Amino acid sequence: MSGKRSFLIGFLILMIVFACPLVALAEGVSPAETDSGTTAWMLTSTALVLLMVPGLAMFYGGLVRTKNVVGTMMHSFAAMGIMGVLWVVCGYAMSFGHNVLGGWCGWNWGYFLLKGIDNSIVNHIPEYVFAMFQGKFAIITPALIAGAFAERVRFKTYCLFILLWGLLVYNPLCHWVWYAKGDDMGFLYRLGTIDFAGGTVVHISSGVSALVLALFLRPRSGYPKMAIHPNNLTMTIIGAGLLWVGWFGFNAGSAISSDLKTAQALTVTQIAAASGAVGWMLIEMFHQGKATSLGVASGILAGLVAITPAAGAVLPYGALALGFLASGVCYCAIQVKNKLGFYDDSLDVFGIHGMGGITGALLLAFFMRESSIGILAQLRTQFVAVAVAVIYAASLTVVLVVFLEKFFGLRASEEEEIAGLDYSQHGERAYAMSNLD
Repeated sequence: MSGKRSFLIGFLILMIVFACPLVALAEGVSPAETDSGTTAWMLTSTALVLLMVPGLAMFYGGLVRTKNVVGTMMHSFAAMGIMGVLWVVCGYAMSFGHNVLGGWCGWNWGYFLLKGIDNSIVNHIPEYVFAMFQGKFAIITPALIAGAFAERVRFKTYCLFILLWGLLVYNPLCHWVWYAKGDDMGFLYRLGTIDFAGGTVVHISSGVSALVLALFLRPRSGYPKMAIHPNNLTMTIIGAGLLWVGWFGFNAGSAISSDLKTAQALTVTQIAAASGAVGWMLIEMFHQGKATSLGVASGILAGLVAITPAAGAVLPYGALALGFLASGVCYCAIQVKNKLGFYDDSLDVFGIHGMGGITGALLLAFFMRESSIGILAQLRTQFVAVAVAVIYAASLTVVLVVFLEKFFGLRASEEEEIAGLDYSQHGERAYAMSNLD
């Protein structure tokens, strides 16, 4: 019996010796640290946000004249490449790294070229997924600006503009609003700013920068006396539909989860888009006697822009209200621009993204699901964040456009504009019939 007992004890010891490394290995891998459902949703959201870029290209491309379709769509696709590379090299490090330069931006050498996140897990998803999701926001934001100077900007200088704008405007704003690791956080985040998916970071910054460019650059030749008609409203409407679909990833994905918060954000996104479309239709029928397809597309965008900062904070009735209010504010802003006629925001980037973003960022305070500091206190916080975004984006954009115009030439020449950007900037034509303008 003693021999059997010794054998049994020896066997148990061997099992423990061999099992311990396996347990340790399992603990090191920690499959429980990643949530497969959340990871799957964030992968889907990343793809949905990227889908918005060709959607934007179609939306903008349908609104310009035939001779500028390729050039206008190229603005969006160039942003996919340029900002995609910039984000990997240093954008993610500047946006989500530790505070440096007094908190003006972030930096983390482990994020440089994404070389330090190969095995990193954040919010129960691989950090690669989080970095790529955030990178899509960095792509679409400068692409939005391009609508303000459509049909009259040199492509090479535009590429340099979005590169510098991403470095100096987008990355710092992203850091101020969204960065938080323990006690180390962006100053607008610390202030208590609510910007669930990019009201200040994306829409206000791009809208205000678009206004600066529209004011700085001369209007298109013949504007406003000569009627400039869209070449393909069908393409614009399809683009608006793609943007609506992609916006579910834009907003609901910003929950960085797959739970109740995600469902809340998705629900109010749908409601605000529908509310904005209905609101714009009603306004047009009352003001002009008929609803237009471009008006419906504009109302969809107005509602989506307004709900973007509020998607994680408001109840469905708040989304209804924000969609209606944003459609009214944006419609009035465009009417005022048309009446004034002294600046040419070609595709109404400021009228929809700038004014819609400001509307949503401020008015969300009145429709919040819950607030620990009260409506007026939150409104003051939101006002400070909006003011900071407006002043910072406008100031840096002025510096950039003055610099680029002086040394590289941002505005296309009159001959290039008359020939059309498709031919003068790319040597191509969107359609075979070369006599179309």
